[in-house]
Amino acid sequence: MLAHDLRLVADYNQFYVWDAGVGPRAPEDYRDDDVIRMVKVAPNVVVVQPASDVFVSVRLEVHDGDPGCDIAGWDHVVECSLELPTGHLQVHECTGGAALDLHLAPGTYRVRALFEGLDSLSATGAAGDDRYVVVLWPGEAQPLRVLKQFPISRLGRVDAAGRLPS
Repeated sequence: MLAHDLRLVADYNQFYVWDAGVGPRAPEDYRDDDVIRMVKVAPNVVVVQPASDVFVSVRLEVHDGDPGCDIAGWDHVVECSLELPTGHLQVHECTGGAALDLHLAPGTYRVRALFEGLDSLSATGAAGDDRYVVVLWPGEAQPLRVLKQFPISRLGRVDAAGRLPS
């Protein structure tokens, strides 16, 4: 296993895991479901949407195979896939730059995004003990699926009916 611990600025509640070798662009076409899932997938990019929009702790792990996961200890868990045609994996801040560059074997990777400490956030979202782990391993492409959903209304992103504020 390869692991990197990072401290990122999560401006606009997002950071990216992408293939920097293909010149990816951050998606701009967000739907309500993307916000509720807290992860969005676009060609060659996975957008992780932390609850906090300031500094966040992120651990990136790369494994040879699925390391498994006990979701009971996590607040929110999402799985998806990421195409890395050049293998140039980058963790990138929304308004900053690259926080990490890695060179992996080109191919398809499974991604598991794990969120914890979401209940620790202050009312403004500026302080808390939230933490994020992004786990990658080679595997077949699969659609995005939420394994454990955090009640996003507790973060103030949606109302009690699950609608985004207008």
